[in-house]
Amino acid sequence: MVNNRVQKIIKDISRGKLVIIVDDEDRENEGDIVIAAEKITPEAINFMVTYAKGLVCIPMMSERLKTLQLPAMVHDNTAPLSTAFTISVDAVKGVSTGISAQDRSNTVKALIDENTKPEDLARPGHLFPL
Repeated sequence: MVNNRVQKIIKDISRGKLVIIVDDEDRENEGDIVIAAEKITPEAINFMVTYAKGLVCIPMMSERLKTLQLPAMVHDNTAPLSTAFTISVDAVKGVSTGISAQDRSNTVKALIDENTKPEDLARPGHLFPL
């Protein structure tokens, strides 16, 4: 039964649906709204910021962070859970202030685009790579 639920969630994510992933009660005991980055839309970002009321983050592989020259936000992470925040970013092209749902959606698309270079990202910004 659990496997069927997990398979359904994986299928939903691959179709671009938003899902809520809940962590352990001994950690943050919270849920994160998740969507596949390649399926991001301004509407999905708007839903996240309207209903989740938190930061919009994007997990990334360490090699990609190195390629985009996105260092850790701080050298000595003293946060209780040591979340690996990097410098926040906005895409340079197709973005105005960086805060709108459209701008953040464009930034996600830039971050996952293989052709994006470090100079294509403004720092600091409104999206938080992890």
